[in-house]
Amino acid sequence: MSNLVTGADLAPAPLALENVMTNATFRPASEERRTTDETTAQQGPKRGTVSPESRGRTTIADTVAAKIAGMAAREVPGIHNLGSGMARAFGGVRERMPGGQPSATRGVSVEVGERQAAVDLDVVVDYGYPITEVAADVRTNVISAVERMTGLEVVEVNIAVNDVDIPGDEDDSEQRVE
Repeated sequence: MSNLVTGADLAPAPLALENVMTNATFRPASEERRTTDETTAQQGPKRGTVSPESRGRTTIADTVAAKIAGMAAREVPGIHNLGSGMARAFGGVRERMPGGQPSATRGVSVEVGERQAAVDLDVVVDYGYPITEVAADVRTNVISAVERMTGLEVVEVNIAVNDVDIPGDEDDSEQRVE
C-alpha cells in the first residue's frame, strides 16, 4: 500500500459555522469585567443612588384629586354636567356673577389615603346617550387621569346619574359643560 496523497485528499474541508471568524473585537476577561468597587472608585460616588421618594413625603389633598376627577369626567361625550340639583343651581348662579368660574369639584367627592383614592361622582347625562356606556367611559377616563397625575391607585369610581338633560326642557337653566 502506498501513502500517496491524491488531489481529492487536498480539497479544503467545508467550514463549520462555529469556526467562522467575525470582525468582533475581543478583549481579555480582565478588561471586560470591572468590579463595582473599581467602577465606583474611578467615577466617584453615584448621584441619585437614594430614591427621591425616600427624601421626603408628598401628600395630595382631596381637592386636588377631585379637580382632576371632575375635569376627566367632563371630557367624556354624553356628560352634560356634574352635581346634584341644588349644587347645579347654586353653581349656575355663581358662574353668572362677574368673575365667577365653573367649579371643577362640583359633583365630585374624593377620599385620598396614603396610596389609594376613592371617587364619587354625581352626573347629568345628555339624552340619547347609553348611560351604562357613558358611565364606563367616565370611570375609565377618571381612573386614568387620577392615577397618571397623582400616582395614587384608584380603587373605585362610584357614579350616580342624577338626571338626564333633555334638549329644550324648561327646567334646563344651565349650558352644557364645554
